Amino acid sequence: MTAPLAEIKNLRISFPIEEGGWHQAVRGVSFALGREKLGIVGESGSGKSLSGRALLGVLPDYARVEADILSFDGIDLLKASRGERRKLRGSRLGMVLQDPKFSLNPVMPVGKQIVEAIRIGNRRLGKTEAKKIALDMLESLHIRNPEAVFDRYPHELSGGMGQRIMIAMMVVREPDLLIADEPTSALDVTVQMQVLNILDELVTRRQMGLIFISHDLQLVSRFCDRIIVMYAGQIVETLAASDLHKAEHPYTRGLLACLPTIDGPLDPLPTLQRDDAWRLAL
Repeated sequence: MTAPLAEIKNLRISFPIEEGGWHQAVRGVSFALGREKLGIVGESGSGKSLSGRALLGVLPDYARVEADILSFDGIDLLKASRGERRKLRGSRLGMVLQDPKFSLNPVMPVGKQIVEAIRIGNRRLGKTEAKKIALDMLESLHIRNPEAVFDRYPHELSGGMGQRIMIAMMVVREPDLLIADEPTSALDVTVQMQVLNILDELVTRRQMGLIFISHDLQLVSRFCDRIIVMYAGQIVETLAASDLHKAEHPYTRGLLACLPTIDGPLDPLPTLQRDDAWRLAL
């Protein structure tokens, strides 16, 4: 049996609170990831992004991260030094964040930012060679006239173009695992599908593992292989993406029931009542 690319067992993430003590934001999360597309869904604050950031080691210093297992390709991330984890990030682990305008340097042309990412991984590579690699990457992401885009600043790009630049920066060093945190939430439907097609092509061609974090149940069910549903810092259900309509947990069924339909009745959308929320959080 093939060993998982990444494995998390009983992950707990806590933050200090003003009154003293700790608040546990992620409680006992466990899953394994192969070279596949794994979707993580749930409402804001459910611990989706925190779990992904724990794998990358980019949580703030005051966060307390504990786990029985937190590993990537056989490497124990809990025992790895800061330097070892820094080497993994960008080279073997990458993350595409939600909004490129908050992640790209606003005073540097986007092409130079891609070149910088390339040369960090290979100091011997010259600027000319790195630029050629960057332009080839932009072309592979279906960006028209990559030479012109190379010299543009982030504010000169559309949301979809900026998201492709972020993807280019993360995949140009060919990571084994890419975490995409709400990469399509600010995009229109047409651009959204283009970004998803690019990610799907990269996973297939480069044999990457992909963790796709989203609020959009329907989108994840169409795009991913498996789905993890999180609520209040816990995993409440794991199932094949094609079986989402067969979900058994009341929270997952509640999320599905909240999806509006164009031709359906104009009844109020169902909500999770306080007693139900308290019971599910236990």
